[in-house]
Amino acid sequence: MTLKLMPILENGDRLTRTEFERRYQVLPEVKKAELVEGVVYMASPVRARQHGRPHGFIMGWLMVYAAATPNSMVLDNTTVRLDLDNEPQPDALLRLDEGVGGQSRISEDDYIEGAPELIVEIAASTASYDLHDKLRAYRRNGVREYLVWVVLEEEFRWYVLEEGDYRRLEPDGAGCLRSPFWPGLVLDVKALLAGEMGPVLMRLQEEMGSPEHEQFVERLGSGQ
Repeated sequence: MTLKLMPILENGDRLTRTEFERRYQVLPEVKKAELVEGVVYMASPVRARQHGRPHGFIMGWLMVYAAATPNSMVLDNTTVRLDLDNEPQPDALLRLDEGVGGQSRISEDDYIEGAPELIVEIAASTASYDLHDKLRAYRRNGVREYLVWVVLEEEFRWYVLEEGDYRRLEPDGAGCLRSPFWPGLVLDVKALLAGEMGPVLMRLQEEMGSPEHEQFVERLGSGQ
């Protein structure tokens, strides 16, 4: 009798998305694995200041915005089926409900399918695959806005999809970056990098009181 070996996931494996999901689902001890351009990436243990704390800041910022913006949804470390070679698990994402024009949906088996409007990744350095293979996959699949916090280099990058390519936004005179797609979504980058969430959230709340955000909320609330 031949024993059937349990499937495993290892960094660098080249798998189809179907095989990647099959192996991932039978390995409950694996907490985070991604398929990017057909290659498996397994997460290392999460460091506090290098990842955990920045991740918490981003989730708080996005949650405040989503709480005031109907038919939007913030998700944390949720698998996204982008295409046949890419199934990432972004650190954070912000999406619109498909009923109001969102370009992603929740599948029957409870995964995100399609490109969310906004994705955020926490990267240790510019050598990270977040700024290379994953960036190309997000761009090709139509993720409108891609944000990367490069922690060790104290840098925050905000890319916007324009005519099939990513353009990097530059901060305004006050050191803030703002979304061209989500009215009122502004980030005080200087305060964020200094670990000062009070000013970050204060600036966000000010922008959410703008006429542009109010009109956006009215449109989303009416389901248009």
